[in-house]
Amino acid sequence: MTPLERARSELKAHPLALDAGLAAGVLVCMVAGSFALPHGTDGVTWGIRTPAPLSLLLMLLAAAALVPRRRAPRTVLALTCTLSVVECVTGDPRAPVAMSAVIALYTVASTTDRTTTFRVGLLTMTVLTAAAMFFGPLPWYAQENLGVLAWTGIGATAGDAVRSRRAVVRAMRERAERAERTREEEARRRVAEERLRIARDLHDVVAHHIALVNVQAGVAAHVMDKRPDQAKEALAHVREAGRSALSELRATVGLLRQSGDPEAPTEPAPGLSLLEELADTFRSAGLPVEVARADQGTRLPAAVDLAAYRIVQEALTNVRKHAGAGARAEVSVVRVGPHIEVTVVDDGSGENAPENPAAETGGGHGLLGMRERVGALGGTLTTGPRYGGGFRVHAILPVSTTDNRVEGGTTAPGEPV
Repeated sequence: MTPLERARSELKAHPLALDAGLAAGVLVCMVAGSFALPHGTDGVTWGIRTPAPLSLLLMLLAAAALVPRRRAPRTVLALTCTLSVVECVTGDPRAPVAMSAVIALYTVASTTDRTTTFRVGLLTMTVLTAAAMFFGPLPWYAQENLGVLAWTGIGATAGDAVRSRRAVVRAMRERAERAERTREEEARRRVAEERLRIARDLHDVVAHHIALVNVQAGVAAHVMDKRPDQAKEALAHVREAGRSALSELRATVGLLRQSGDPEAPTEPAPGLSLLEELADTFRSAGLPVEVARADQGTRLPAAVDLAAYRIVQEALTNVRKHAGAGARAEVSVVRVGPHIEVTVVDDGSGENAPENPAAETGGGHGLLGMRERVGALGGTLTTGPRYGGGFRVHAILPVSTTDNRVEGGTTAPGEPV
């Protein structure tokens, strides 16, 4: 902080001392001005004339009245105007006591609204000018009388200008603070959304692969003694599921790296183009899965493609965990107008299953994650038991009708997981 800024801050911290200094300066200017002879032989001349005792008293009182000008601006203005009127009527030649009234009028104008400034300023100019013209020792048309009118007008105008500038600066500061708060809130919201999205991805990846590992490990333990070849095959599936889980976890956690980190993942995000591979992993775990698609030629946005894949993944994981032995699953992906509909149904009874999704009122993290994914894209999700047994998951995701129907795959290459 520079010495000038330090001094300014000190003065702002002690406004009464600042006003006392201003009052002393005004007193000095009034006393010095009282020695100027306005009508000399060669124009305005300086002499050694001593002001009248009454003029000195009026100047002293007017200067002292300026000290509390911030606390009671209108009272100070009334007092200085009264002293100025007395000086205009009795002083010959006059002492510039009206200077204190100009400062007081400036204070009123800088601390009130424009309407009040106009009314008070007009009243002050009228009273002081009329007193100088009609009750003073000089002719009414004297320049000194017009000077009173000009200086009071300048005081009111300057005060109003300062008040307007302060209002503009205050509004700009408030807008800047509001914008800063908005940016901070937006940053916090984005961080929360990103954390929630990563948590959903981690849940989907871990739940899917751990379920497969659990099933295959159970099969291997069951047939280890009697059918070692089948146990080896099951353990191979366990190893493959573990490898896939680690790969997807590495890609998901890689999002937490800095953008310039060379180890950040660049592989495409999983999408409906990998739907058959996803179904194969469940088939190898003993869950029959049929896939039907009627979305040929549709290119989905990366977010919609990933959400559709995760919904199918989570729904099939729930089937494998909760539908019971002998359950079958059907997956359908259909383009209906401006939407893509993803449906996963099963015919499981829930027997020999630890949990049953149909019995959950609020759904677990998997169903909650599906709802959050679909809701973030502006779609709808319906889940519930089927008539006659089983469970149904039905998601409707919006797809833009322009520039989306192209030949080729459904994933946007290069999108990070």
